[in-house]
Amino acid sequence: QVQLVESGGGLVQAGDSLRLSCAVSGGAFSVYAMAWFRQAPGKERHFVAGISRSGSNTNYADSVKGRFIISRDNAKNTVYLQMNSLKPEDTAVYYCAARRIGIISTNTYEYNYWGQGTQVTVSS
Repeated sequence: QVQLVESGGGLVQAGDSLRLSCAVSGGAFSVYAMAWFRQAPGKERHFVAGISRSGSNTNYADSVKGRFIISRDNAKNTVYLQMNSLKPEDTAVYYCAARRIGIISTNTYEYNYWGQGTQVTVSS
């Protein structure tokens, strides 16, 4: 059984930084494409950033490009999201997702496994 566990969320002020982690167990992490999505209250879940199985390709939503960095450590079965220059509009529950096909997708339905989410709140 594949499990994804996010950590690193919290309450910060605008302009601060946070680093989210997602530890994956029970599966073949190194073959998965990994991604972060987020969901604000009353809104749909949206793609934030993705990374291919090798880490050689990344993709970002326009709203976070230049501020967020996704990375992975295949030896640790962990994917990270470094979030810099945080804004109040970044407030959401952040979810980690894994796709058995090792190519990034921006669509929620193409991901096979999901974490429980971690709350990020940015105050102004």
